[in-house]
Amino acid sequence: MLNNLLSLVIWVPILAGVIVLATGSDRNAALARWLALAGALLGLIVAIPLATGFDTATSAMQFVEKAAWIPAFNVHYHLGVDGISMPLILLNSFITVLVVIAGWQVIQDKVAQYMAAFLIMSGLINGVFAALDGILFYVFFEGMLIPLYLIVGVWGGPNRVYAAFKFFLYTLLGSLLMLVSMIYLYFQSGGSFDIQTWHTTALGMTAQTLMFFAFLLAFGVKVPMWPVHTWLPDAHVEAPTGGSVVLAAITLKVGAYGFLRFILPIVPDASHELAWFVILLSLTAVAYIGLVALVQADMKKLIAYSSIAHMGFVTLGFFLFNPLGAEGGLVQMISHGFVSAALFLCIGVMYDRLHSRQIKDYGGLVNKMPVFAAFFMLFAMANAGLPATSGFVGEFMVIMAATQVNFWFAFVAATTLILGAAYTLWMYKRVVFGAVSNPHVEEMRDISLREILLLGVLAVCVLVMGLYPKPFTDVMHASMVDLLAHVAQSKLP
Repeated sequence: MLNNLLSLVIWVPILAGVIVLATGSDRNAALARWLALAGALLGLIVAIPLATGFDTATSAMQFVEKAAWIPAFNVHYHLGVDGISMPLILLNSFITVLVVIAGWQVIQDKVAQYMAAFLIMSGLINGVFAALDGILFYVFFEGMLIPLYLIVGVWGGPNRVYAAFKFFLYTLLGSLLMLVSMIYLYFQSGGSFDIQTWHTTALGMTAQTLMFFAFLLAFGVKVPMWPVHTWLPDAHVEAPTGGSVVLAAITLKVGAYGFLRFILPIVPDASHELAWFVILLSLTAVAYIGLVALVQADMKKLIAYSSIAHMGFVTLGFFLFNPLGAEGGLVQMISHGFVSAALFLCIGVMYDRLHSRQIKDYGGLVNKMPVFAAFFMLFAMANAGLPATSGFVGEFMVIMAATQVNFWFAFVAATTLILGAAYTLWMYKRVVFGAVSNPHVEEMRDISLREILLLGVLAVCVLVMGLYPKPFTDVMHASMVDLLAHVAQSKLP
């Protein structure tokens, strides 16, 4: 079984999604929900051996599978994971279970199609993280856009079609440039689409620079980095709660993962030469987007802009070229998966009751929903980077690494701790504290057992990672050190 573990991780959710689709119309909605939950749980169960059987002492690819796929072009069905990709697969499988539970009562229209879209997308995203063949990666990378496009475009808000098109066009443009780069690498590497072979392919500085910007656009749009970030707030505002959760917790990480699997190891000389450019964009995201978040009236838009600022920490950490910063960036990716998922679920809880995301429509929520207010407080604090929460660990590691490189990098990066506290806690204060000013808030009921389960599981994740991050850093350490050693070696012919 361990020989085909990654195939199970990819194809079990996809097959489960197809089975859920087969239930057909909404007359079978209850069956579709239970099948989707069973499929999501099975997807998580088959992913757990990746963690229990993982060897943290090596940076080599593990659970490797390889079979000929398109022999004429030397394309293989080639899978494997290391300390960078394995935690992301577990995060994706875990979040998929929560998303299915979150949509249990909220989604009443086209239930089977909604649940199936998330399951199929989960399998495709696992494929992105596990693919070691360029064409296989590209197929999964493009394939995951389709269910997400449908989730936003079918179950989204009033402007859902505009938001879905904008998201699709932004990501497609970058992907085409990536495909051109992959074809060039195929010829330069002697006819191979193997990503690890590309890591050792010698490239001239001009080729490296052009490919750097091609990959930067492909993955930078996904992160998203400033200034190609404008699709994200629109997509978040229009997406249903489950769509926002997956978008923030998982799909943004696909972009950051691309930096570690493609940009840094394939074009290391260009990465060193142009690191200042990525650092500038990252610090702009951290500081400027934090100010943009301060003036948002819509809670979803505020958290969407917050995500852009937090992901700026990730790209900053990667381009400091030291283990503390790189590991801090990866820790921040996982932490942001927990925290952003929790915050969007919290906003979903409020929206289900009041059908508004406007901050001004709330106030005094603690008087009617004290249990919810306690959970919301924890996640707001984690988003602001409070010590002992997961939100603090990655940011602190990146700031410490930035201090070793340049004091001013660290100084600008640290402003997020102030700005993050300002926009998150100001939102929390206006929504939760004070007297009840809206009669509709007066009628709101506290969270149900299902919602307590969802938020409680994420609360445990946020606290455990914040109090004891060692298991996470142990998994990624060998792979990160090896990657940075590889990046330090010139690939110039």
